[in-house]
Amino acid sequence: MSVTFKPLHPNFVAEVSEIDLREVNDPQTLAELRAGMAKYGVLVFKNQHFSNQEQLDFAQRMDGELHAKTSSSVLAKNRFGNEALTDISNVGQDGSILGAEDRRRMNGISNRIWHTDASFEDPAGRYSMLYARNIPPVRADTQFADMRSAYQALDEDTKKTIADLHVHHSIVYSRHTMGFDFSEEESAKLKGAIHPLVRICADNPLPALYLASHASRVMEWAIPEGRLLLKDLIEHATQTQFTWSHQWSLNDLVIWDNRTTMHRARPFDDVKYKRELTRVTTLDLPQRQAA
Repeated sequence: MSVTFKPLHPNFVAEVSEIDLREVNDPQTLAELRAGMAKYGVLVFKNQHFSNQEQLDFAQRMDGELHAKTSSSVLAKNRFGNEALTDISNVGQDGSILGAEDRRRMNGISNRIWHTDASFEDPAGRYSMLYARNIPPVRADTQFADMRSAYQALDEDTKKTIADLHVHHSIVYSRHTMGFDFSEEESAKLKGAIHPLVRICADNPLPALYLASHASRVMEWAIPEGRLLLKDLIEHATQTQFTWSHQWSLNDLVIWDNRTTMHRARPFDDVKYKRELTRVTTLDLPQRQAA
């Protein structure tokens, strides 16, 4: 089964030709999709029809072990019964829209700031696969930033300055900046992780900035200077020439590489309209576990 890629941005993102990912099992097609991910960083698939289990199964075939230590898992039981199938929705267990002050909603709203999935874990997230099961009648885009192009556009002095720096990533920190606080018990389950500020991956050799809202401090620098550096780099990486927005249609699946992109949800009236998406994120293990 051969696939083709239609670029949607000069530097990254492509839409994949018609394909039913539920039926993709052969090594050649999976290898072509992984090669597309290495080249484009974000892939868009139209007209998918996943059940919950089918989405999980495809993610494992595509990239192996799944991430399940999410921030939402410490707040409430997953309504799908599997923490690896993250509920990116504004509805509760009974399917009704969450109230404005609901803690699950307030935690979810923080997805509107630039972030990378599971960077607060070690191993961190590699691919995220977000599927649209129910979309509102208004735009509720997801925006992406190309961290490879952003790195390449830095001046040489800045590249040298940041080359060997490491950053502590904490979802407790990023949520706190949004006015959301975890309890001590919840925070203990979300301790954070340290990663290089510039990442070069074996399957994706172009350097990329690795930061975003979970990036709480630069380990080698004093906190004020380090946070200013991170703030400046995020502002740089989210300039118009490095970003692209996906306008959701029902049954879209978007896959992105968390090591080479940032993303954020764009706001909509989430106390009026339902929006239900499910996300599966794979772990950035040294050796891919997929078949």
